[in-house]
Amino acid sequence: MLIYAKQPIYYLINHYPQKIKTLYLAKELDKKEYSRLMKMNFEVKRIPNEAAVKMSKNANHQGFLAEVEDYKLHNYQTFLNKEFILVLAGLTDVGNIGALVRSAYALGVDAVVVAGVKHLNIEPILRTSTGALFDMSMAVETNIHNLLNDFKMSGFVSYGADMGGIDIRNIKVERKRVLVLGNEGEGLTSRVSSKLDNIVSIKMKHDFDSLNVSVAGGILMDRMRYE
Repeated sequence: MLIYAKQPIYYLINHYPQKIKTLYLAKELDKKEYSRLMKMNFEVKRIPNEAAVKMSKNANHQGFLAEVEDYKLHNYQTFLNKEFILVLAGLTDVGNIGALVRSAYALGVDAVVVAGVKHLNIEPILRTSTGALFDMSMAVETNIHNLLNDFKMSGFVSYGADMGGIDIRNIKVERKRVLVLGNEGEGLTSRVSSKLDNIVSIKMKHDFDSLNVSVAGGILMDRMRYE
């Protein structure tokens, strides 16, 4: 699995160096830093910028690329004994998913399930989460209805995000909880909403259409956490 850009790669260098197979440098580093990297248990290769551009498919690699271990997805049923789960129902934008993973880790979510999709491109999610994906358990499940039923049978209370829902500040959030976010364009489907225990919203100060799903998700996760 190839990732690039300075921030996610340095996150792995500082927290999970054992997951890096090869570090590719397409820029000069100061001698002290280069010496530090050379002493770590992964291979360091200098490459020309042209090679880095080709490897990153013309993306902004910032001079840092790394071949890393594949991320291992989990089975969502291993999450049934946890307390706080984030379910992404039909989200497809890897930038939003990566941002939500980063917020989820920061705000105490135990695991993330991406539901209603058959395939997930992990590399850009790892990159946009700035490496936090390696700190977060994630599962992919095509059948969201089975998923929600299993969580309900395991004692979870579910909360779905929708602009027409009850103000999250007026809800007593249970400790064993699932937050469900719909996709970027249409939000939660009516079939999914009908399976949820609560529909909640963020009441805004000014009249506005809606918040980006990753921003709304971050606010809701913060308001639903237990210290």
